[in-house]
Amino acid sequence: MPFAEFGDTRLHYRWDGPEGAPVLMFSNSLGTDLAMWDAQTAALSRKFRVLRYDTRGHGQSSVTPGPYSMQQLGCDVAALMDAVGVSRAHFCGLSMGGQIGMWLAGNAPERLSKLVLCNTAAQIGNAEGWGARIETIKKDGMAAIAPQVIERWFTSSFREKEPAKVAAVQKLLEATDPRGYVANCEAVRDFDYRERVEKIAVPTLVIAGSSDVATTPADARFLVERIKGARYIELNAAHLSNIEDEARFTKEVGDFLAS
Repeated sequence: MPFAEFGDTRLHYRWDGPEGAPVLMFSNSLGTDLAMWDAQTAALSRKFRVLRYDTRGHGQSSVTPGPYSMQQLGCDVAALMDAVGVSRAHFCGLSMGGQIGMWLAGNAPERLSKLVLCNTAAQIGNAEGWGARIETIKKDGMAAIAPQVIERWFTSSFREKEPAKVAAVQKLLEATDPRGYVANCEAVRDFDYRERVEKIAVPTLVIAGSSDVATTPADARFLVERIKGARYIELNAAHLSNIEDEARFTKEVGDFLAS
């Protein structure tokens, strides 16, 4: 299992796909790891050199002392790219991963070819909500929030139809180190890009879920209206649209990157 070591951390990453193909990076949501992109990797690694990684505090990457910041998480991506010899890549991030993509587009646009922002927002939630979640985790651990989070991540119909897929994601969530989860919650809590979104000039696709209550279609349209030339796709899904509407999500991302 490859790791990139820099500064105070080591990031776990994985390559899939042919060497020499255009690089496509995937960035996970809060409370998951690179496995959330298994389906997209299986399909898109036929044409792209897919680079997945576990965000700091998640999966097999280091859990360094928090709080984290979106700048820190964005710099981790740039450092990983340097470590593996990638100067420029397509970048696809969901929720927190999408916010990392926004930060990169605003601060290191030369590293990005195209950007896919999935089920994300220029500002997610509010300080009070994040504070309550952080306190619950500190007191009772990840299992205390898992059922509520899963209800927001997937529609009730999907939970009934695909219990194995839902259970696999819940396992990822519950396995996340609570210290890393809290530190990343603080990064999301403090990130507000509403006044800077319009500066993004990287070709961008914005993907929303019609039933997403965490990052709503209105949040997605806010991005589309301010990023010049951005495309908008709304899928029949809640928050983890890449899993709930897997086939269409993968097709739309592939078509956008090939266009």
